[in-house]
Amino acid sequence: METLIKGKISRAFFHIKTLLKWLLISVGIGLLVGAISILFGYLLIYANTFREQHSWVILTLPVGGLVIVFLYRFFKNKKDTGTNMVIASIHSSKDIPFKMAPLIFITTIITHLCGGSSGREGAAIQLGGSIANQVGKVIKLNENDRHIIVMCGMSAGFSALFGTPMAAAIFSLEVISIGIMHYSALVPCVTAAMIAHFLAQFCRVPAEIFPVTDIPPMDPYIFFQIVVFAAVVAGVSILFCIMLHTSEHLYKKFFKNSYIRIFAAGCFIVLLTIIFQTDDYLGPGMSMIENVFHTGEAAYYSFFLKMLFTAVTLGAGFKGGEIVPSFCIGATFGCAVASLMGMPTGIVAACGMVGVFCGVTNCPITSLLISFELFGFEGMPYYLVTVAVSYMLSGYYGLYRAQKIMYSKTETNFVNRVAK
Repeated sequence: METLIKGKISRAFFHIKTLLKWLLISVGIGLLVGAISILFGYLLIYANTFREQHSWVILTLPVGGLVIVFLYRFFKNKKDTGTNMVIASIHSSKDIPFKMAPLIFITTIITHLCGGSSGREGAAIQLGGSIANQVGKVIKLNENDRHIIVMCGMSAGFSALFGTPMAAAIFSLEVISIGIMHYSALVPCVTAAMIAHFLAQFCRVPAEIFPVTDIPPMDPYIFFQIVVFAAVVAGVSILFCIMLHTSEHLYKKFFKNSYIRIFAAGCFIVLLTIIFQTDDYLGPGMSMIENVFHTGEAAYYSFFLKMLFTAVTLGAGFKGGEIVPSFCIGATFGCAVASLMGMPTGIVAACGMVGVFCGVTNCPITSLLISFELFGFEGMPYYLVTVAVSYMLSGYYGLYRAQKIMYSKTETNFVNRVAK
């Protein structure tokens, strides 16, 4: 009996010690990654504002691309695979080079400043993962703990930059292996995300919030409409993934040299901007999202053009992320079909955003949480239905090819396959 009691006491002390260890580490990661991500976010705001005020800057995109390729070659990081590398490091013993952090920091700013169509959260995830991995080396964490600290960094970067700490905390747990979650990293990721969020609030980083208030009560007919809408949104998310991966393949097929490849992509973006006579599709797309929720207007083809501009940009090697562009695609698509459904634009656009995000990331819980943080809780039944249907029907497609889908989306079968 005495031995049993001692064993339980010993186990309790072990759990307390582990909690204190990860609280200390994750607070440090939240502060460090949060501070760097906040600086990164402000520089991106400045870069996008400058580009919007000086339309001639788009002409520098081909040269900006050459600078990006030069930097990656100069620092001997030609095989960098971005967020895929961060995800792969958690699956295996692969290391994340520390030089990823300054490289993604500088090259994403160049991409946004010159007018490439890319996001920021993907860059923040890479930034946070790289910095956290280096901290793990310095404090001599073992391999398993290094995986956890990388997820901490991912959550902190996402939270600081987008202002959605709940979604940021769960995203890094959910995106690694679809069908299971690494709950061992729950406390560290939640802590890092919250600390980074508090720091961002203190530094007055503008959080993205789009309140949706005109929400009709859910009834059987509206439920059926949302199911059909979510099914179509899943198709949109698949198309976006296919366009991104196909553009990368075609660039490498027709432009073997990475300098020529990215220069050509810059010229393509300049040409597309001239053809359509608008710079709306440059940058991350936040201005288009804000316009959808403020005016309820978007051209019916906007979602496709945003997919095209983003695929042309990222497929060639420009840097950034795909998450905000996916939000923009979903919002503009929802806006375009809202009138056909006879429903308010706001709620349909919100469902489009979370539906496309879920389809391309395969993260239903994160998608639901981000909908609450961005739009409020009132539309919960709409978001729940959209996320559930989009997750099932988006199949095994995804933005990140290093992402492992452990269990089938339609059966209780272990599949253990990578995303397409």
